[in-house]
Amino acid sequence: MKIAIIGANGNVGKVILEEALTRNYEVTAIVHNKAKYINKQGSLKIIEADAFDETSLVNAIKGNDLVISAFGPKFGAEDSLLSVTKNLINATKKALVPRLMAIGGAGSLYVAPGLKLGDSENFPADWKPISSAHTSALELYKNENELDWTVLSPAALFESGSRTGKYKLGKEDLIVDDKGASKISFQDYAQALLDEASNPKFSRQRFTIGY
Repeated sequence: MKIAIIGANGNVGKVILEEALTRNYEVTAIVHNKAKYINKQGSLKIIEADAFDETSLVNAIKGNDLVISAFGPKFGAEDSLLSVTKNLINATKKALVPRLMAIGGAGSLYVAPGLKLGDSENFPADWKPISSAHTSALELYKNENELDWTVLSPAALFESGSRTGKYKLGKEDLIVDDKGASKISFQDYAQALLDEASNPKFSRQRFTIGY
């Protein structure tokens, strides 16, 4: 499988890239600045492209079977996620890449009937802008009828950790453990994402992961 990863030098993107390489996929890392990227993998292809430029993306992702977006907006510029999402959707279709997968947000997951995590009383105010951006980006995907897309929303606490292979998958509800905690490691997230890439079960859907 040929995979192009947008934001491959980000915190989550690096882990997804490493997981893809261990599976012997043909991986192209798409980064904003090649000069800042050190390639330690001889099998890895690195292409410089601008996620804010649709034509640049089209040229970068051509010839792949799948595009994975690990793009993360900068603090204070959360709405840029919407611009990039629109570009990714359009570029994937124009480049004739069959499928697009993206990192979602936990804020759009439900914690009670009709109540999303991002709208709950104790949701941190500092996280609301990125939660709102991810929720709006998810709607862009849900309104897309021509493209085979999948969004994977992580648990509430999403950080680097261990690759345990022991996690739960769901669709629209936040996954919590028996103590009420909601968390997942980058490593297990990457494993689930690439399992879905190789064996699709959530085509044109959002799904979620947690312990």
